[in-house]
Amino acid sequence: MQGEIEKRGSIGIIWIDHPPVNAISQAVRTGLVSAVEQAASDDDIKALVLACRGRTFMAGADITEFGSAPKPPSLSEVIDAISASPKIIVAALFGTAFGGGLEVALGCDYRVALPSTKIGLPEVKLGIIPGAQGTQRLPRLAGVDFALKTITSGDPVRASVAHRAGAIDRLVEGDVVDQAVAYAAELVAENAPLRKIQHMTIDAGTFDEHYFDAFRTSIARKTRGMNAPERAIKAVQAAVNLPFAEGLAFERKMIMECVADPQSKALQYVFFAEREAIKVPGLAKDVELSAVDAVGMIGAGTMGGGIAMNFVNVGIPVTLLEMSQEALDKGLGIIRNNYEASAKKGRITAEQVEERMALLSGTTQYSDLADKDLVIEAVFENMDVKKEVFKNLSDTVRPDTILASNTSYLDIDEIATVVDRPERMLGMHFFSPANIMRMLEIVRAEKTAPEVLATALKLGKRIKKVGAVAGVCFGFIGNRMLRGYGHEANMLILEGAAPEQIDGVLYNFGMPMGVIAMGDLAGLDIGYSMRQNLNLSDGEARASYIYDQLVELGRCGQKTGGGVYDYEPGNRTPIPSPITQKLIVQAAEKFAIEQREISDEEIVERCFLSMFNIGCNVLDEGIAYRASDIDIVYLNGYGFPAWRGGPMYWAENTIGLERALERINEFAELHGKEHWTPSPLLERLVAEGGSLRDVKNG
Repeated sequence: MQGEIEKRGSIGIIWIDHPPVNAISQAVRTGLVSAVEQAASDDDIKALVLACRGRTFMAGADITEFGSAPKPPSLSEVIDAISASPKIIVAALFGTAFGGGLEVALGCDYRVALPSTKIGLPEVKLGIIPGAQGTQRLPRLAGVDFALKTITSGDPVRASVAHRAGAIDRLVEGDVVDQAVAYAAELVAENAPLRKIQHMTIDAGTFDEHYFDAFRTSIARKTRGMNAPERAIKAVQAAVNLPFAEGLAFERKMIMECVADPQSKALQYVFFAEREAIKVPGLAKDVELSAVDAVGMIGAGTMGGGIAMNFVNVGIPVTLLEMSQEALDKGLGIIRNNYEASAKKGRITAEQVEERMALLSGTTQYSDLADKDLVIEAVFENMDVKKEVFKNLSDTVRPDTILASNTSYLDIDEIATVVDRPERMLGMHFFSPANIMRMLEIVRAEKTAPEVLATALKLGKRIKKVGAVAGVCFGFIGNRMLRGYGHEANMLILEGAAPEQIDGVLYNFGMPMGVIAMGDLAGLDIGYSMRQNLNLSDGEARASYIYDQLVELGRCGQKTGGGVYDYEPGNRTPIPSPITQKLIVQAAEKFAIEQREISDEEIVERCFLSMFNIGCNVLDEGIAYRASDIDIVYLNGYGFPAWRGGPMYWAENTIGLERALERINEFAELHGKEHWTPSPLLERLVAEGGSLRDVKNG
């Protein structure tokens, strides 16, 4: 029963028990209102504690109600009932009190929490704002600064921070319900007043328009392109300037704007897509997982070191192997520097730096990896080199050790030919910087065993990555599509668009940086080296021509002070380069390309429709299980703006499949079919009136 009342002397406990996370379903809402009303008429009850059974306080709304109007009573009506109670109500917080769960707690008079508790209002991450009085209650209780940062970021807040701000009244140890009951009894004994947030006011003089504008500026980079944070700011501003009831009406207005905004639909799509991505069709839920308690890492460079950090961050020891002691020492030094930089910023403590470094060891001998549960390779992107590594591993490690390659492009099936028991082989493609980027592209080879795949998926979650499964092809999901994106940007340069125009358009679209600047950051020599081993078509040779010329001039990007752009010492800001401009003109003449003025709209369509068209082929060939998996790879691996939903969602829901096909056909006529042959899947969907949502492989 939801909302049952237990009496402990003069204190009544309203119990919520709705596994697994006490989501605020209709039954919970109804039970809460009923219990509060029942307690109000019970003279034996002098105060109430709102408590939850299970592993957490109310963690938020019931996701089964997303996208539809919730059945009455609404959450706001529940909070009205709680806040109207004539008896003190203490919320007993533990685990997570997120979204509606925190808003319910804000309807109570007082709040106690275990130190391990986290609170938060994550609604902006779904393109909306707190919808049950949170924007009006939190600033009144905990201050405008705290409320703005909490609501606009959507990030969890530790109980200690919330306590300092006033959002939590008391931190307690032991059994949180026992402590809440004791606190409630203490309040009754002291004849403490009811503490109704709706009656609190804010000194508006401290928070004028300049204050809010300064806050907007402070978060502009993080919230670029997103509409919900601005609506949240306006709602908090209403809490400062308006009476409570009028503030609630304004909050409701902002919520309705959010709900009608395509961004909220895109972000809610992403929410469910991320949870769907780890579900592999045909993979049994009860498949036996392998224990991964010790990891080996081949390569202590930037990538290998970053990958290793993910494991030690969660307490898994890692042994790094390098070919020389010098390279090993350098790699371990870089990892320490990264951790110490995090400590200086207050993200971890000095003690945690030492704890994590203690989990790292180094070696130059394969034999020191013999007892590892998983070994990941992150060496030079060359098939012969990787085969040699895995042949050595196969001869050294246990027969049940999982072997994984971090290759970005190469054929996992071919690498697996040198491995004894190739069913233990798969790809684990981390994205750079590997200790920061959330994406983990898990490549399922032809012979990968189900238990190995399932273990990799579970491990990805353990190290706080977003996992998605890809099949084997050149570049898998992400980098295969990236080739189309990059190719069109390169051709647009030859046709007359300046690199800074292209990058500016892509940045304004919502990408973290333009694809050309991204090449300078990564290093132009990486692509140059890779192209030496490929048989490029004429079109590919044209598109990469100026990059090859730049590398041969010693311009490899930021690390050499010049690539496509020039860079001043110590400054990463790209500066248009006359050297590059001269090369562009020469290349256009060499390939008889007439330069012209190119619109921003054409840049967007060519870059992202090319990416989308390849994505359709990836889906059609079964390389990805779902279109949403492709979107997850691009959102978390390449910084595609989440509020646009991903390249597949964007094309279908912003452009429309029919219009997308029409434009792809037009580009095929203008620029040739080598890179613009429409995907057969796209043609079928348009002909049949179908949707990408209906395409499911496996």
